[in-house]
Amino acid sequence: MTRVWQWNRPVTVREVLLDLRAEREIAYTTVMTVLDKLHRKGWLRRDRVGRAYRYEPVSSREAYTAALMNDAWATSDNPAAALVHFFGLMSPEQREALRDALRVAALFPPDPPGADSAPDGADGADTGETGPGPTR
Repeated sequence: MTRVWQWNRPVTVREVLLDLRAEREIAYTTVMTVLDKLHRKGWLRRDRVGRAYRYEPVSSREAYTAALMNDAWATSDNPAAALVHFFGLMSPEQREALRDALRVAALFPPDPPGADSAPDGADGADTGETGPGPTR
């Protein structure tokens, strides 16, 4: 996944292979198998281009990391204590990044209870949503 995220665009098996071969010898079929497994697990989407597939991540690395953190936190019997321990493991740079993230999050307070009780479009606001469209 790291290699696919680094490209920041859809990639072919051959592109990932050449990238990996800069560090070690690896077979084309190995890379193809791993990308296919990631696709079947829902981590990558793919489009056929000629005889090859182009693969791209379903979500960003940051979104994936946030989901991992959320899953780990959700397994705790004492989430507050888990956060205290997690904060204690952070470097000064990570704590500063956390402070920045909390400042940004404060700009987007949660919706008050019942705020989304009106049916879609009932308030006359244009949400910009066009409904379901084609997926890749």
